[in-house]
Amino acid sequence: MDLETKAQALDDLLAGFGSALVAFSGGVDSTFLLWAARKVLGAERVVAMTATSPTYPAFEFAESQALVRQIGVRQLVVESNELDIPGFADNPPRRCYHCKHELFTLCVAKAGELGLAAVLDGANLDDLADFRPGRDAARELGVRSPLLEVGLTKNEIRELSRQAGLPTAEKQPFACLASRFPYGTTITAERLRQVDQCETFLREQGFGTFRVRYHDDIARIEVAAGDLPRLLEPELRSALVAICRSAGFTYVTLDLEGYRTGSMNAGLASLPQP
Repeated sequence: MDLETKAQALDDLLAGFGSALVAFSGGVDSTFLLWAARKVLGAERVVAMTATSPTYPAFEFAESQALVRQIGVRQLVVESNELDIPGFADNPPRRCYHCKHELFTLCVAKAGELGLAAVLDGANLDDLADFRPGRDAARELGVRSPLLEVGLTKNEIRELSRQAGLPTAEKQPFACLASRFPYGTTITAERLRQVDQCETFLREQGFGTFRVRYHDDIARIEVAAGDLPRLLEPELRSALVAICRSAGFTYVTLDLEGYRTGSMNAGLASLPQP
C-alpha cells in the first residue's frame, strides 16, 4: 500500500474501535497515534495514559504534557516503579516484557473503568525487526497496535507527522533509561541517575541522537555518526568527560560505530532466554 492508502486504513481501523485509551509516552509513534485517534474519534472518546517512573526522564514527561495539550485530549498519569517489578531490576533479556505487562495491565483496567473500548499502543512495522518482548505482553492483554496493523514504518509515521504539523516528526527515537544497561547488569535508581545526568548534558549541548550506555565504571557514548567530529572538539570533549566523572563513571569512551537502535541486543544470542 502507498502512504495515503495506509493512512486511510488507519483511520478506518480507529473508527471501528469507537473509543480508545492510548498508552502514551510522547514519542514519535504514540504521539502520531494519539493525534490520529483524536482526529477520527473526537476528544471525548480518546484518553492518553502516561506512566511516570525512574526510567522515564522528567523532560520526557513534561513534553508529553505539552503534546497532550496541543492535541487536545485528556491525559491520565499513573506512577510506576519498574524497579519494584519482579524480574525487572535484574535486567534479563525479557526485561521489557515485565514492564509492558504492568503498564498494559494498568491501561486495560483504566479503560474498563472509563468505558473505553480499546487500549492502543504505538508499535510500528519496524519493531518486528528487533527483539521486542513487550509485544508478547500486548498480545496477552489484548492491546492493539494500529500503526503496526496497517503496516506503517517509522519513516512513514514521521512523514505523516510532518503533514499533521506535529513537533515530534523529527524527534530522536527514545527508549526508557533501562535500555542503557547490558542484560544481566542490575538496574538501580543510582545507576539510572548516572545515565540521566550524562544524557542531560548531551541534550543541553544540542545533540539530537545519542545514548549513554552503562558498563559498570565505563560510560560508552553513542551519537549519530555525523556528530562524532563535534564530540571530539577539545572543549566539548573535556566538558563531557568532567560530567561523566562527576556522575560516577571512571572511564568515558566514544563508540566509533555511532548510535544505532538496539545496540544492547548485539550479544543476545549468547545469553540464556528465560
